[in-house]
Amino acid sequence: MDVSRVPRPVGPLVALACCAALLSGCDAPAPPEDASATATAPAPAEGRHVAAPATAGDLQSDYLRVIKEVLPSVVQIQASRDLGSGVVYDDKGDIVTNAHVVGDEKRFHVTTAGSEQALTATLVSSYPDQDLAVVRLDKVPHGLKAAAFGDSEKVAVGQIVLAMGSPLGLSSSVTQGIVSATGRTVSEGQGGGGTGATIADMVQTSAAINPGNSGGALVNLDGQVIGIPTLAATDPQLGGSAAPGIGFAIPASMVRTIAGQIVKYGKVVDSGRAALGITGRTVVDAGYQPAGVAVVEVKAGGAADRAGIRAGDVLLRLGGTGITTVTSLSEALAADRPGQKATVTYARDGAERTVRVTLGEQ
Repeated sequence: MDVSRVPRPVGPLVALACCAALLSGCDAPAPPEDASATATAPAPAEGRHVAAPATAGDLQSDYLRVIKEVLPSVVQIQASRDLGSGVVYDDKGDIVTNAHVVGDEKRFHVTTAGSEQALTATLVSSYPDQDLAVVRLDKVPHGLKAAAFGDSEKVAVGQIVLAMGSPLGLSSSVTQGIVSATGRTVSEGQGGGGTGATIADMVQTSAAINPGNSGGALVNLDGQVIGIPTLAATDPQLGGSAAPGIGFAIPASMVRTIAGQIVKYGKVVDSGRAALGITGRTVVDAGYQPAGVAVVEVKAGGAADRAGIRAGDVLLRLGGTGITTVTSLSEALAADRPGQKATVTYARDGAERTVRVTLGEQ
């Protein structure tokens, strides 16, 4: 499945496992004091409480409090080739991270915040379709602290967030930004460490996300993990390097759903992801432009099979969404749920046909 260049508005997306460390930095000058601000605000009406405005010191105190509270729950995960981050899921030693961080490996070295000694961990299960995985520490250290996961429904654009992880191998690093958008459906590229997953409802953030941040924590000022940083947009005009201020995190609700099943059952038993039950490939028109998804194989008893779709058909639309590539089909399905009914338009023998399909589960 070729999904290396989406979403189109922001350029390709890259998975954020890390192989090398690179360090640079600078100090920003402090803003000058405003000596001219001498006007006095009017007194509030009698009996009316007016909250004091927040100051820079208050915000800094919030940052320090949240970092002190959450950073001990963010770890560095070292595989044989790649390096990423993880978040302590429970006090039993389960750590959630990205599937592209663990890759095909089963054993890892995990370093907790403030510790120089690496612990060993074993893969419980990986779910590449959602780019999530759980590893379990072989020995749980004293004082291991699980992170608190927030409510994805309460995540709002403009909300201040902190990204915690090991960018470029720099463990226990923290960057700051805001929630730039919610509800993004994005796809990561295959190859270069990516799983090719298409993930719905992602949180877009301006907090700096760099290789090595994958699997770490995107945290609100209540000290709750609201997402797992996973992808960064790349800009072709910058030679394919990361586009500043455009990163994506898997929402906390999905993390809890997938990680919770892996911890309880050892695997994902209910993905919640809709599927047509086909294997397909992108086809191009005479101008070499993507023109649909050719059905290569139909799963017996699956959604497409029950609707009469067969190998050789070319899918053109799902509901009101045009289908031009395998990636666009994955993105359209990511917005739906198993059991939901949808219309599928496809071409067969030069004619278009439309059928109603009850979507299956991936």
